This record gives sequence, structure tokens and C-alpha cells, in this order.
Amino acid sequence: MTLSQKVRYLREVEGVLRGLGRDLTQAEVVRELKQRLGRTVSQSYLSQIENGSRRHLTNSTRLLLADFFKVHPGYLVDDPEGFHTELVSDVGALEDGFDLWLASGAERFAATDPEVTRALLTVAQHRDSRRCLVLLGAILDIPGLAERLGQVLERGGNAP
Repeated sequence: MTLSQKVRYLREVEGVLRGLGRDLTQAEVVRELKQRLGRTVSQSYLSQIENGSRRHLTNSTRLLLADFFKVHPGYLVDDPEGFHTELVSDVGALEDGFDLWLASGAERFAATDPEVTRALLTVAQHRDSRRCLVLLGAILDIPGLAERLGQVLERGGNAP
């Protein structure tokens, strides 16, 4: 989101919060800045900010507008390219990130421990890698179970 979009959005929200049913106008912002905070900016300056012809604020203007709109001064800048404000809560996206993390870990062991590399890649490629790791944790929580499963696997999967 750009600075101009943020200032327009803040005027909209301020109007709603005041029960006006409309955006707070630029003139109202200028007037209220003077009344409430004893300092102001011109309406033309505010218009330049909102139409994007003035892309940066002076520090004093940033602090003044942040105080008026009750936001952190750091909010009143353009967001970096690719910046997203939404939270990542999609389980699939988290699972993909987890799988990438496992695959990255596998690369670190490729030269020194091929068995660990294979195990990490196998888990990363499983459709429910998170569940695999949770299951491994549960196996390790039960005394003796990991050793017993290890013995079964060493015999080729045949129980005695």
C-alpha cells in the first residue's frame, strides 16, 4: 500500500469512526489538526500526498498526521515491494513452508549423512509431513518404542 492510499484510507476510517457515514474531507483534516493539535498542513499539501505527487513526508508532518490519526509514524510510508499485511494462516501454505524447511535441512546433510537426507526428503514429500513429524515425536515419547521399531526395521519388517 502506498502512502497516498494509506492517508486516503485513514480519512475514510476517521469519518466512519466519527459516525459521519462518509470520509473525513481534506479540509476537515486541516481544520481539526489546527484545532486539536495547534499545528496544521495546507489542504494542497494533503492533496499532493493523496494524489501521489508528494511521495514522502517530512518528519514533522509524519508525526503530526500519525498523532491525528492515532497510528504509528512508521505506518505513514510506502510499503516495500511485495509486502503483505494479511496474516498467513492457511495450513497448506504453512505445510509448504515446512516442507521447504525439511528439504533445505536435507541438503545440509547430503554429503555427510545420506540416511538422514533420505529421511528428511521422504517426510518433506509426504502429503502430510507435519503429521509425520508429530508421529515421530509421539513414538519417541513412549519409552522403548523407538528401539523396538528399529529392531523390527533391521530384520526387514518381520516381527519375531
